[in-house]
Amino acid sequence: MAMSVGDSGDDAPMSDINTTPLVDVMLVLLIIFLIAIPVVIQNIDLSLPKVQFEPTTTKPENVALSITGAGGQCQVYWGMTPVTSKELLDKGVEKLRTEIDRQGGPNAAGLELPEVHIRGDVSTPYRCIGGTIYTMQMAGFVKVGFISEPEAGSAVTRM
Repeated sequence: MAMSVGDSGDDAPMSDINTTPLVDVMLVLLIIFLIAIPVVIQNIDLSLPKVQFEPTTTKPENVALSITGAGGQCQVYWGMTPVTSKELLDKGVEKLRTEIDRQGGPNAAGLELPEVHIRGDVSTPYRCIGGTIYTMQMAGFVKVGFISEPEAGSAVTRM
């Protein structure tokens, strides 16, 4: 580091900023943060499940819904029939009631409720899909799943 002693002959005051204290403070702060950050960050050791693509088992009692959102308008299809939100709720309640009655009533042992399988178009706004999920949950369905198309060339292995 160089130091100016002022022997240039000018009687003007020196206008250069001394950056040495600034660098010292920054180095101290850097060291403090390097020591303090690992203490602040808390990690919980988790063993997350390793999931491979599993083909969906389609049962005849499951409900297949398709959702599009072209032009900002949500359109839900029950099978191939377009339905409104009210019709979706009514059909869902009726489907669930029919399936429960078929299996012996709400107190039957081993009751297997149908699932809802949703196929959503890529350009569909989330509000359309979220509203459909909410409507089907209001109808009483517990399991809601999404049907997707696997990537081209991906291998499906069965365990």
